[in-house]
Amino acid sequence: MFSISQPFIRRPVGTTLLSIGLLLLGIVAYRFLPVASVPNVDFPTIFVYAFRPGADPSIMASTVAAPLERRLGEIAGVKQITSTSTLGLTSVLLQFDIGRSLDRAARDVQAAINASLPNLPSDLPSLPRFGKANTSGAPVYVLALTSKTLSTTALYDVADTVLLQRIAQVPGVGSVTVSGADQPAVRVQLNPVALSNAGIATDDVRTAIINANPLGPVGAFEGEFQSETLALNRQMRTAKEFRDIVIKSSSGNFLRLADVADIEDSVKNVRSVAWFNKQTAVLIEIRKQGDANVIDTVDGVKALIPELKQWIPAGVEISTLVDRTGTIRASVRDMQWTLLATGSWSWPWYFCFSAGLLRPSRPAYRCRWPSPARAPGCGLQASRSTICR
Repeated sequence: MFSISQPFIRRPVGTTLLSIGLLLLGIVAYRFLPVASVPNVDFPTIFVYAFRPGADPSIMASTVAAPLERRLGEIAGVKQITSTSTLGLTSVLLQFDIGRSLDRAARDVQAAINASLPNLPSDLPSLPRFGKANTSGAPVYVLALTSKTLSTTALYDVADTVLLQRIAQVPGVGSVTVSGADQPAVRVQLNPVALSNAGIATDDVRTAIINANPLGPVGAFEGEFQSETLALNRQMRTAKEFRDIVIKSSSGNFLRLADVADIEDSVKNVRSVAWFNKQTAVLIEIRKQGDANVIDTVDGVKALIPELKQWIPAGVEISTLVDRTGTIRASVRDMQWTLLATGSWSWPWYFCFSAGLLRPSRPAYRCRWPSPARAPGCGLQASRSTICR
């Protein structure tokens, strides 16, 4: 009967070389194994988002989401479109058929956004943007920035202008987002009673603010021997500068913005807040690339933190809030110990048998059979026994 192990038993040298080759191949392949919490399944997904500050969700859905959906729905290979409209924000998630090239889909999305621009409101602060979405892209590492001397607005500025770009350069990092605060802004809260007494509409206030804070080319004076470029005053940055904007003038009397509104230095979104150890904080959420090793990615970010502290104010502390590699490291460590224990237990026994140091023993038994010889002096037939193996 044929046995699959018989050729290997009869050729111990060849079996030994084959085993060593497989061992070396496994050691090399082990270094290239991906490490992640979930399998990497790349769904072609792109998200599009647009901002319109102050617009309620219904207005965002009808004026921003609807034109985008009409154009994006014309793209070939779109499997599902999901749009979400909130206060001042619309996001559209596009999922394409599996196998569709994500780069080609991104070009089609950009063309659809350009085609929808005539139907979008003209007061959008920026054009709609898009990015490649990772459906299993939960943050693998979250940092918390806290300070006892700086405000959350200053912390957000540090994270957005210094830390975000540097962390994004770490190999394996897919995206980096900052949350817990927002960019600095000046908030103008109008007084409806004062506006009614002055006979001013809210659109008049808006127009006055836009005209007093322009940003664009003005022109130049050109003479025979010299020329001069005209420039505007810099944009207003603080609430103090906005208070002096003239809203209405009549018979030498001027009505300023401070007379009909409360103006204060604030942030774009006052409803974004984060806490860490009972302190207000700014969070930096780090997501890995789809095919990146999560442990190497997090280790690269941790190794960068001492260098980042040299570029930020001394009063800012960087702490770890979430590290998802804890259970992954434990699983990898358990797997490594299992491989080590299996190899250290099986290989010594194999070499002992292949080298002939240990031979399997065969059982001994006693055989008896009749002998044709007769015992002298009697007619009885003698029998003899021997040990057989």
